[in-house]
Amino acid sequence: METSIDVRDLRKRYGSTVAVDGLSFEVRPGLVTGFVGPNGAGKSTTMRVILGLDAADEGSALIGGRPYRSLRAPLREVGALLDAASVHPGRRARDHLLWMAHYSGLPRRRVGEVLDLVGLSSVARRRVGGFSLGMRQRLGIAAALLGDPPVLMFDEPVNGLDPEGIRWIRELLRSMAAEGRAVLVSSHLMGELEDTADHLVVIGRGRLIADTTVRELLETASAGRVVLRTARRSEAMSVLANAGAEVAATERDTLTVTGLPAERIATLLGESGLPVSELAQHRASLEEAYMELTRDSVDYRVEVAK
Repeated sequence: METSIDVRDLRKRYGSTVAVDGLSFEVRPGLVTGFVGPNGAGKSTTMRVILGLDAADEGSALIGGRPYRSLRAPLREVGALLDAASVHPGRRARDHLLWMAHYSGLPRRRVGEVLDLVGLSSVARRRVGGFSLGMRQRLGIAAALLGDPPVLMFDEPVNGLDPEGIRWIRELLRSMAAEGRAVLVSSHLMGELEDTADHLVVIGRGRLIADTTVRELLETASAGRVVLRTARRSEAMSVLANAGAEVAATERDTLTVTGLPAERIATLLGESGLPVSELAQHRASLEEAYMELTRDSVDYRVEVAK
């Protein structure tokens, strides 16, 4: 089958609440696509519609060119982890996967393979109710991989994982994409996506904000900003502001300057006799770029006391 997720003009309303509003994007093979947005942006609703758990009011959400409900062998075509807590606590991990394999016509040997892959072989006969959150996450990932599908969808896959587990899931996702699969990952951890994702789909209030590569987004967010360290911060701020720059103090001796190139900043401070201990182009983090993109789409804010 075609290896992709294609969302076109998707709309979904719950009563008077518009959860998804004309959303379009594509998850392409060979890439890890991060799917991000503030709480209430419509990420979970979109993923549920893709998987046929909710029906769209308008538009389409296709997997390999077809709606989920028309797939002949869903587990062989798309694997998904939306809620690791959905497994019955009284069921043993291996039995849970065996039931899924039997129901989907998959060979029993595949159960052992995915348990090995996610590191749960030693606890395969334990009941899920005794699992930690991280172990449940691994079991959910095993279930998603059971049919060896070309399309994968994960909602907060690192939730509950320890540092070793986070590193493991990062390598797993990248290896899955390297094999030509289309991988969609919803996460609130921008630092993890910065190290994992190739592409980023950013939504807010149900609408598309950005559909771009991680590299392009970071370059755009970093453009035109210079980091300056000086022991005479206040004087440097005045000199640069008088020259037309926008200047922000970020630390005790550090400034971020916008509107002047690094060479001009160095010249101005040199002419004023002001010391400079560091002068470099600013490299924005994915979290900075994300916060800038979504600042007008956040419904719930916490005011920090000053």
